[in-house]
Amino acid sequence: MRSNFDSSVQQRSRSFIEEARRAQIISFAIDTIAELGYGQASLARIAERAEISKGVIGYHFAGKDDLIRAVVAEVLARAREYMEPRIRAGSSGPEMLRAYIESNLAFMGEYRNHVIAIAEIARNARRADGEPSVDPAALEGAVRSLVQLLASFQRTGEFRTDFDPLVMATAIRAAIDAVPRRLVNDPGLDLDHYARELADLFDLATVSSPNRQRTRRRRPSPK
Repeated sequence: MRSNFDSSVQQRSRSFIEEARRAQIISFAIDTIAELGYGQASLARIAERAEISKGVIGYHFAGKDDLIRAVVAEVLARAREYMEPRIRAGSSGPEMLRAYIESNLAFMGEYRNHVIAIAEIARNARRADGEPSVDPAALEGAVRSLVQLLASFQRTGEFRTDFDPLVMATAIRAAIDAVPRRLVNDPGLDLDHYARELADLFDLATVSSPNRQRTRRRRPSPK
């Protein structure tokens, strides 16, 4: 019995260590892709940055494609964990849409390398068969969830009913997804200001007039 117990403890310990090592490699991969670009972020470069051998990466991941899938999953999971509580805290449709936009850009500010890395991957990474490494369905899921949010508050009367939720959701995502490239070219980009402007823009585009005055935030006074 003692031997079985010891074996179980050792197995759990190895699993914990292996998961920690995988997480470390993913983190270094994110930073390497963000700083060097996808094309220059070879397994050798990632290993060098992590101060491990390339073989250690090979032990945990079945090649670069496998590592890239893990990076994408990590970034999307971290974004969900960050944004969902902020969006759900909204007490109305307009507040939730504002929180959606502002939390997206706040995440970009706090997890800059995560966002730049996934943008690099989405733009450049291809599997051996030529298909994108990032599953388009994963990115389309963001549009679908936003369509559902917009449509639900059209039904309650908080949003105007004379716009197409799919078109509006696509426009919102396009505006948000344009920010990472701007962030690369302008590291000093004021994301708080950018977020307020985008939130105000889509507030004007979506909110029915009786609801607008109480949902828009006071803008800072010009200095």
